[in-house]
Amino acid sequence: MANQLDLEEQEQLDQVRHFWKQYGNLITGVLIAVFGSMAAWNGWQYWQRSQAAQSAVLYDEVDRAAQAGDLEHLQRAMTDIRSRFAGALPTQQAVLLGAKVLFENGKVDAAREALGWVADKSPDEGYQAIARLRLAAVLLDGKKYDEALAQLAGSFPPSFAPLVADRRGDVLRAQGKTAEARAEYSKAYGTMERNAEYRQLVEVKLNALGVDPQALAAGTGASAPATGNKP
Repeated sequence: MANQLDLEEQEQLDQVRHFWKQYGNLITGVLIAVFGSMAAWNGWQYWQRSQAAQSAVLYDEVDRAAQAGDLEHLQRAMTDIRSRFAGALPTQQAVLLGAKVLFENGKVDAAREALGWVADKSPDEGYQAIARLRLAAVLLDGKKYDEALAQLAGSFPPSFAPLVADRRGDVLRAQGKTAEARAEYSKAYGTMERNAEYRQLVEVKLNALGVDPQALAAGTGASAPATGNKP
């Protein structure tokens, strides 16, 4: 019996050796790739967390400079965080904040450049959309209507569609294209959540152009003509 068991064990060992000889290198390669990928993923996650933490410290510096109204320090901090942590989300927030403060203090060119950077470089489409909407507003304020419309012409996340339509309506109205502005405001009003506070502002704009938002919501149309460029 002992000899029979020994022979069976030897046969099993021979089968294992044969299998490993045939597939061992492949299995080893797969295991190395799997564990290497896991290590790389963990390393990437750690690097991302580190980048976010360090950029958050610089965001605080931008925020303090903004609150203090120290524009020189603000711009230095913005340059620093952009150069060191361009892909981190706190960086996008810091640059958007800095652009707002710069614009409010008359630094229009610097604000435009900062917003353009977020619109072009941010890895997050939400921040890109916010930057493009704000940049369109800055361009509208400077009467650069075609450039403002160009910022609104690209692709936006679906949730931003009402805001894009509203901003496009602002630009068209400033151009004297009242009928087109009505259409954009109507689109914005119709696609916004009913309880959204911003919807009330759009309602005011529609009223100013002779449109009854309640009739619009009821599907009975506007009280003003749909064509022509005068209200």
